[in-house]
Amino acid sequence: MPDTPTATLPPRNLLADETSPYLLQHADNPVHWRPWSDAALAEARATGKPILLSVGYAACHWCHVMAHESFENPDIAALMNRHFVNIKVDREERPDIDAIYMQALHLMGEHGGWPLTMFLTPDAKPFWGGTYFPPEPRFGRPSFPQVLEAIARVAREEPEKVAKNVAALTQALAAMARAKPGAAVGPAQMESAAATLLRTIDRRDGGLQGAPKFPQCSLFRFLWNEHRRTGNPSARGAVALTLERMSQGGLYDHLGGGYARYSTDAQWLVPHFEKMLYDNAQILELLTLLAAERDPSPDPSLAALWRARAEETVAWLAREMIATPAADGTAGFASTLDADSEGEEGRFYVWTDAQVRSVLKAAGFAAAAIDRFCRAYDVTPQGNWEHKVILNRSACPTADPAEEALFARARAALFANRAARIAPGRDDKVLADWNGLMIAALARAGQVFGQPGWIALAARAFAFVSRHMDAGEAGGGRRLWHSWRNGTVRVPGLLADYASMIRAGVILAGAAADPAPLRAAEAWTRAAFALFLDADGAFFTAPADAADVIVRAKDATDNAVPSGNGMMADALARLWLVTGEDRYRAAAASLVAAYAGGAAEQPWAHPWLLVAADMLERGAAVVIAGTPDAPDTRAMLAAAHTMPELGVTVQLAGDDLPPGHPAAGKGTVNGRAAAHICRAGTCGLPVTDPAALPAAVNPT
Repeated sequence: MPDTPTATLPPRNLLADETSPYLLQHADNPVHWRPWSDAALAEARATGKPILLSVGYAACHWCHVMAHESFENPDIAALMNRHFVNIKVDREERPDIDAIYMQALHLMGEHGGWPLTMFLTPDAKPFWGGTYFPPEPRFGRPSFPQVLEAIARVAREEPEKVAKNVAALTQALAAMARAKPGAAVGPAQMESAAATLLRTIDRRDGGLQGAPKFPQCSLFRFLWNEHRRTGNPSARGAVALTLERMSQGGLYDHLGGGYARYSTDAQWLVPHFEKMLYDNAQILELLTLLAAERDPSPDPSLAALWRARAEETVAWLAREMIATPAADGTAGFASTLDADSEGEEGRFYVWTDAQVRSVLKAAGFAAAAIDRFCRAYDVTPQGNWEHKVILNRSACPTADPAEEALFARARAALFANRAARIAPGRDDKVLADWNGLMIAALARAGQVFGQPGWIALAARAFAFVSRHMDAGEAGGGRRLWHSWRNGTVRVPGLLADYASMIRAGVILAGAAADPAPLRAAEAWTRAAFALFLDADGAFFTAPADAADVIVRAKDATDNAVPSGNGMMADALARLWLVTGEDRYRAAAASLVAAYAGGAAEQPWAHPWLLVAADMLERGAAVVIAGTPDAPDTRAMLAAAHTMPELGVTVQLAGDDLPPGHPAAGKGTVNGRAAAHICRAGTCGLPVTDPAALPAAVNPT
């Protein structure tokens, strides 16, 4: 870390000047919080005090609990201020910092989660930690004051014990930062991963067995790819069952749209009520893939469900998740909605039987109609969660069209009534990586569902990131910022920002028939090669000029958000397909090879990498030659864009088609629009019938 002045910072809370809503939530704490900065780290070195690092995010329920119980308590704050330099981090703003210290916690044998509470030496090396600590002993856990006193004593009186822990953790973190090469990733690893995953599926309610139950979108995206690769009906069934149960359960907001972070039970009934942009982006992608499949013929009720949930979720996104627009009219997507309102988790979303009946009666619904709605949505006097009602359709997923129309009117009345409640807080910072996930999902969904407005919404967000989160030139390309809020950018872009936005650029360029996003994607790729690429073919999480991390981590393990390396492999494979430039294929192949050993040991932990490997093997570039606005060209484009394949890119043959592309120079057939399907640098015979295109792309 760079040399910095040794003077200590003022003895007060310094978060008021931050932009992160999470940090601002703690700006009035009596704790002398510092944001993560060179100055805060220098203060620790100058005073010799250990660092108390507290990591959370604005929508985190247990972060709020610990704040109210401990950080707002003057006596506990006094202990913290006496013994530690206290640093508060927003994990969404600094996922690289969070990842390092969360890995350290896992190495200690502890379960992860937020709030993350870590104790570091004055030079920011971890030596002990945990998550939530209560203000007095409970849940079998010591009180936070007991922890503070004990850690301060050990740091003061037993430095050799601290040094031993630091050495072990630092060595282990360094080892985790290395790639794990191995034999080529191929069908054996994919089949092993699919078989393992399918054994863990909850056959009744979908998702993985047990509780709590998370969407696990990366895993189900991989299973969908396996279904399309091999025709495995069990893989398809697992994805469809999971999306159906999630979409009919309480995890889904049946009034306002959008999916919550996870379910605390195994039936998708009781959500942890926060809504995250990244979850909804990945779920929208899965809904789109399911809706795109025409063979086998879908259940009409499920086809209607996929469309309804996609439309309602995008409506929620457009209504509640557009961040403050810039002066040029562009706008990105906000990050999260809180789980809590008025100090209670879920208060905004839950009902009582009496409330539902009163609202519907006042809206003019007859008693019999109200009864039918209550039966369909699990509304009972006793409630289904803590004597309250979480609306869901798990027990009554379908009804005839007239009944569904009645239910829609009733939901609208309840939604209007709910709008008068105090809404959960919104974290309106714009994150490049999460925006990239949503831009890609919207662009694809807009084509499949015939919603050009969704593509326009994606293009608006893409333009915002391109213009307002641009950090200048690097390596002949363009740098990104990670976070933007109210006109202020924070944190140089991380690998996931580049990977996600590169991928979004390729997908949006095809969906919008606009080469500009592709040009931006290539500029970000040049910068990513200069800033993140290691000699082993893998990419570091943090850029080469990062000065405030104790280790430059590398990781390809997918969690709630795909790993940066997993997304980069996907993005590079797509770039190769649309440009024909072998350097992108070679970089993607080297990246997959760098983690082939890890993928062989734990294939289920690397689903994005596995899909990217399959994309390199089977991915197809569909290039349409024809007059852009002609009916036959539009029909061929529609057929190409609405296929349920992950590894397919779509583009028009024209002046913008790179000269090195295998379809360059290929045109129409007897004056008719033609699709040229190119794989591994060669193109097959042209297809002129849109109905024949899906079988030509995926003959499995």
